[in-house]
Amino acid sequence: MDKNTCPACTGKTKHREGKEYDDLIKRLNRIEGQIRGIRKMVEADKYCVDIMTQASAAESAMKAFNTALLKQHIRSCVVEDIKEGNDEAVAELCELLPKMMK
Repeated sequence: MDKNTCPACTGKTKHREGKEYDDLIKRLNRIEGQIRGIRKMVEADKYCVDIMTQASAAESAMKAFNTALLKQHIRSCVVEDIKEGNDEAVAELCELLPKMMK
């Protein structure tokens, strides 16, 4: 997906490898499995409370993913930008935080 197809994308990139990459992919795979499971529950006419319990777990997993990604972003991208004198990184982070707290 390029920035022309994603209105929220900045066009910036960040190469991830090793533990950072593996951790994010494992989390996303787990979330993807949870979402597929929820879909199957809906298709199988499972009880509403059971579906909402699983949806809540998936939402928590997504929040944990976002938290892990935010920590990595601050430790790498933001720190590096500040070292290079790019104060826009702080403004970008300040705009991002309220979105993350919803």
